[in-house]
Amino acid sequence: MSQLERGAYTGLHRHKALLVGLLVSLLVLLACLVKSISFGAADIGFNQILSSFTVFDGSREHLIIQTVRLPRSIIAMLVGAAMGTAGAIMQGVTRNPLADPGILGVNAGAAFAVVMGIFAFGAASPSVYVWYAFLGAGVTVVSVYLLASLGRSGVTPLNLTIAGAATSSLLASLTTGVLIVSQRTLEEIRFWLAGSLAGIDENIIYQVLPYICVGMVLAFGLSRQITVISLGEDIAKGLGQQTLWIKILAAVSVLLLEGSAVSVAGAIGFIGLIVPHIVRFIVGVDYRWILPYSAILGAILLLGSDTLARLVLRPQEIPVGVMTALVGAPFFVYLARTKIKK
Repeated sequence: MSQLERGAYTGLHRHKALLVGLLVSLLVLLACLVKSISFGAADIGFNQILSSFTVFDGSREHLIIQTVRLPRSIIAMLVGAAMGTAGAIMQGVTRNPLADPGILGVNAGAAFAVVMGIFAFGAASPSVYVWYAFLGAGVTVVSVYLLASLGRSGVTPLNLTIAGAATSSLLASLTTGVLIVSQRTLEEIRFWLAGSLAGIDENIIYQVLPYICVGMVLAFGLSRQITVISLGEDIAKGLGQQTLWIKILAAVSVLLLEGSAVSVAGAIGFIGLIVPHIVRFIVGVDYRWILPYSAILGAILLLGSDTLARLVLRPQEIPVGVMTALVGAPFFVYLARTKIKK
């Protein structure tokens, strides 16, 4: 067998292995979905879950499954997939191992805009939150990028991280100030700010699903270009890529995904930071694989975190953002010590 044939055989074998891995990840996600529906203040058996879909009888357990736990689990998967994909895109385009919608201020900007929408205009539903979240996230992305570019060395991973941290601190302080002034706003949004999936119903799914779908389609359509940009801007330009337009479209995808996620679940952090690093360890640097794997693993991570958040202090629950922070904060410290470069 020639070296060329050996390389083609190895590539085909790797392609099949990655497809199998994707299918296994989907099965794990399905198992997490079943566990998420089963566990809560009252445990529900698998037979009851199955019968609620086949012979729905209006019983208490069937109503809990169909109107509470299933919508909540679906939104957890959608939000986790959106955050994981958005984080992967940001890390690929900026070539920053610490890039994450939360760390670079996107979540804080979206949350501040939503709080201001409630405080100033009385916004009161996720269908309205989403537009404020898009606006806040977009303005924050531009502001962080401009702040990072003011440094002597330009837009480096370190400058982006510092600019994002400073912007997040400022916006968090402003958000806190508004909530101190307005008790009404605080009452409406306090659980949401910590990152929560409580109170989700199927109407919310229909409201954000179109934005997440468009963001996902755009992200997957850019996967080849993001792979090239992640290798270096000079290489991308040398291969004829219009890097400015690719970055703009990637930013639109991130805004759609992260804006939708934040508008529903609040400022849940670290999903977009952790997941892409795990995925790259498994699949390498090809974003045609990184993005779908990030979507599935992001859904698994958030769905699992939400299930644990309901079990730790049962029958009460803690915000899912607290659970993701317990895992994400140490991971962030590890990355900051080992991977960040000036």
